[in-house]
Amino acid sequence: MDRNGYKGDILIVDDTPENLTLLTEMLKQEGYKVRSVTKGSTALRGAQAAPPGVILLDVNMPEMNGYEVCRQLKLHDRTRDIPVIFISALGDVLDKVKAFEVGGVDYITKPFQIAEVKARITTHLTVCRLQQQLQVQNLQLQAEIRERQQAEDKFAKVFRTSPHPIAITTHSEGRFVEVNPAFLQLTGYTQSEIVELTVADLNLDIDHDSQTIYNQECELRTKLGKKRTVLLSLENIELDGVPCILNLVNDITQRKRLENEFISVVSHELRTPLSSLMGALDVLGTGQLGSLNNQGQSVLNIAITSTERLTRLINDILDLERLKFGKITLHLAQCDLAQAMIQATEGMQAMANHAQVQLQLQPLSVMLWADCDRLIQTFTNLLSNAIKFSEPGKTVWLDAEMKSADSVLLTVRDQGRGIPADKLDLIFDRFQQVDTSDNRAKGGTGLGLAICRSIVEQHQGKIWVESTLGQGSTFFVALPLALPDKSYE
Repeated sequence: MDRNGYKGDILIVDDTPENLTLLTEMLKQEGYKVRSVTKGSTALRGAQAAPPGVILLDVNMPEMNGYEVCRQLKLHDRTRDIPVIFISALGDVLDKVKAFEVGGVDYITKPFQIAEVKARITTHLTVCRLQQQLQVQNLQLQAEIRERQQAEDKFAKVFRTSPHPIAITTHSEGRFVEVNPAFLQLTGYTQSEIVELTVADLNLDIDHDSQTIYNQECELRTKLGKKRTVLLSLENIELDGVPCILNLVNDITQRKRLENEFISVVSHELRTPLSSLMGALDVLGTGQLGSLNNQGQSVLNIAITSTERLTRLINDILDLERLKFGKITLHLAQCDLAQAMIQATEGMQAMANHAQVQLQLQPLSVMLWADCDRLIQTFTNLLSNAIKFSEPGKTVWLDAEMKSADSVLLTVRDQGRGIPADKLDLIFDRFQQVDTSDNRAKGGTGLGLAICRSIVEQHQGKIWVESTLGQGSTFFVALPLALPDKSYE
């Protein structure tokens, strides 16, 4: 029933006017829309034109009896599903059986009870509505199944034919479930071999706390023990109700080799002409080739400063690449942390005086197993960074304290402008600076902090920063007193 009290549309077919009048008035009072006809042919045309919710059909009628009317209704798609309730004075079992054989859903014997007729109509209208809803839901479900099947077929085709290695692993154990041919070609395993392994066996067991990881660089270990540099992307999925991970692998081994060779060759090739250029500028500066006026001396100073900056940039690039790929051997020995801190501070004193920044040192006398020169380089880079971004009259602190029984914590704190929160995780990357104008205004290469991170991580330590805009930044360096492997290179 809708909000206006309408319950449904009923078509009554009976050649007895009294029956039509009685049923029509009774059903209208109950909220039904009623049409009544006395001939079977008229009933068929009316049902085709506007299919009713239920048909009440008499059996004995002239020209066409109720059984034939029902047969005709069931022959057409438009009227096939209309519930037909026979109402007849024929009470023999065979008559009822025939009514059901031709497609009737119910049979009421005359003289009928009004309450019974209403109850039967209500029941079959309800059943009809539920059947229609079920049909709609079935159609929707079938459409969804088709769409899902099409998507699965498309994914399966892409999975198999993709030139990029793809693997599906279980979320709980990291065990391989499915891999494509490209993944087998990269790793050297067969299908039967790979399903017995986990991502840990291939050195791909990276932390996966987040929902998605994009292009994380790692080293894949092949069946023959060779290492391949890859970019790994992970996505959580479900496979047959089981939580799994979709692993997308991009082999960049060749690209990384060419990149490293390019950086190394370019850096070395630039050093030779730069050395010659620097020598020539030094000769000009001594006046051996004649005196320069004030304007000439100013231009010469700019050239010397720019050449020195370019030399530092090349040296930083070489240092960073060597540290990253283990081409620099750390000369590990007993290192007095206090002496390293003092030496770094003394080395930066001239820069601090020029910037009118005060250096405050609180050294900690403790012995570390480390490369002292590399630690001094780290402290120097951090102090240089703090001084550059401090206003005249401000202070930079270098402190150290025991973090635990077997580790120390160093801090470099400034009163500078601070670092935005969205830059805190980026400043340790290569060529990253808080403001692109810093490259010109402050003279930085954008590599100092990246080198610091590489040196600290080579010492199996950790470096991070905390900052408040307008109040300053604090860089933290946590170092172990002794490395587990003292031959670490």
